[in-house]
Amino acid sequence: MIDNDKKFSKKVAPAQSARMVETIYGCKWSLTVYQLIANGINRPGQMVKSVDGLTTKVLNSCLKRNIEFGIIDKITYNELPPRVEYEVTPFGEKFIRILDQLETLQEEINESV
Repeated sequence: MIDNDKKFSKKVAPAQSARMVETIYGCKWSLTVYQLIANGINRPGQMVKSVDGLTTKVLNSCLKRNIEFGIIDKITYNELPPRVEYEVTPFGEKFIRILDQLETLQEEINESV
């Protein structure tokens, strides 16, 4: 017997994760930064040299935002001259897999149009 009197609560979108996805897609360089790190390019100078149109100022802003979200970690080495590298966090790996799934979904949508 089906209980037709069951009440459901309103389903609400996950605000924080939705904001993260929106912010990352809104930053046209974040996906490129993830690609660079995945290919072993993890120093800011290397990143700027590897991508036409990417400036140090824009890169620093992008990296800062990703650090705040916990997607990327900044590693500072106590050396002279100073050396800084970036790596994807375990949380960032999960987040990037979700972005990859969204990209796959978009490809499927494009194919069906």
